[in-house]
Amino acid sequence: MADEILGPARPVPRAIEIRGKISRSLVEEISRIKKEPDWMRRLRLRALELFEKLPTPKWVVGVEELDLDELAHYARPNVETTASSWDELPKEIREYYEKLGIPEIEAKVLAGLSLQFDSEPIYKRVKEMLKKKGVIMVSMDEAVRKYPDLVKKYFGRVYPMSDHKFAALHYALWSGGVFVYVPPGVKVYEPIESFLLVGNPAQSVYDHTIVVVDEGGYLNFIEGCSAPRLMKHSFHNGTVEVYAHKGAVVKFTTMQNWSRNIINFNNKRGIAEERARIDWIEGSIGSKITYTYPSTILKGRGSSSSSIVVQIAKGPYLKDTGSKMIHLAPDTRSRIVNKSISAEGGVNIYRGLIRIPRGARNARSHVECQSLILNDKSYAYTYPHNQIEEPTAQVTHEAVTGRLGEEQLFYLMQRGLSEGEAVSILVLGFLEEVIAELPFEYANILRRVVEIEFSKLGGVG
Repeated sequence: MADEILGPARPVPRAIEIRGKISRSLVEEISRIKKEPDWMRRLRLRALELFEKLPTPKWVVGVEELDLDELAHYARPNVETTASSWDELPKEIREYYEKLGIPEIEAKVLAGLSLQFDSEPIYKRVKEMLKKKGVIMVSMDEAVRKYPDLVKKYFGRVYPMSDHKFAALHYALWSGGVFVYVPPGVKVYEPIESFLLVGNPAQSVYDHTIVVVDEGGYLNFIEGCSAPRLMKHSFHNGTVEVYAHKGAVVKFTTMQNWSRNIINFNNKRGIAEERARIDWIEGSIGSKITYTYPSTILKGRGSSSSSIVVQIAKGPYLKDTGSKMIHLAPDTRSRIVNKSISAEGGVNIYRGLIRIPRGARNARSHVECQSLILNDKSYAYTYPHNQIEEPTAQVTHEAVTGRLGEEQLFYLMQRGLSEGEAVSILVLGFLEEVIAELPFEYANILRRVVEIEFSKLGGVG
């Protein structure tokens, strides 16, 4: 858990901070500070108008605990330039990432790494190999300035601002994130990572990431999110857009390890063209409330997608997650696996959508929902929604809800383990399918977090 690993937040000097009522003048001020072109300023203002018009979605609860007008909507840490070595970062910022093991992971497995602290990127390093292959990996702000035609082609085209009220808010206030473009035929098997750290209380963060893999390419992308222990709630409202061109493969892994004072929206959607594939892995740990639904639009014939989501709600917290697969073409395939763990009053909700309109012949989709409930004060709910109009389609759904077996706990405890230690071992077994999909270093992080979360657990049953 981020609270245990990072400890309490420490003051980090800010060069610029903008807070107050969300208004046209505030949005224009953010755009001015970022020296954006006029087309982006106009896009922000259109999004603001939409945010003001749209109602709060009926499925959203808990956001009313935030007074959005009291949050800092843009905060730039006192870092003059984007660092390219760890020694260039201020000590109080660098120590956060060191506790999370990011420098070690970068040295061992990553082809590229971008770090964001609050609203702005602060560190970037890309291996020469990526540059030689023509791979673009820059901050989203830099991409707007350097590659405007490429950005316009994808920005807001996969996940539109009209999707819901808080998507519109994101587009009005977005800052940071990463833009990645992989040229045709280029395969990048070493992971590249973008890591966001929300370091201050009463902060709202709106990172925007676009990943584009051109025809026949391959990319393994990792997104990390974390926060120290905060005295007041902060708000994360990020967006990810993935576009896989013909025959391309994108593997997108997210590890969210938030503190308990984060209210989190993570808007994710991808488009897969002919014979392309998008695989999502989502690990959601910590936070007071999380909403995230990795989704794929299977646009091209023979395209496919999988989504594996793990959600842990331990304590009086809510995880509202799921996946959506939209089959628009023949011979498309999708698979959703959702694993939830509820403990100490935690609530997990799965919301899923399978959409197969007429004409998407021979589409296939399979959904598995597995819920593990550790006591009678915790809950798990499953709300699948299938819209099947094509008679040749095949859609299957299975859902299993269970509790930890007393015999299993007894067996482990008889061998000298505490109840919490026994529970953490059984929980890790429940998650093994997901852990096996992660790079070794990230699998170790997930194991460590689960052990911290459950090793002191008591009163199971």
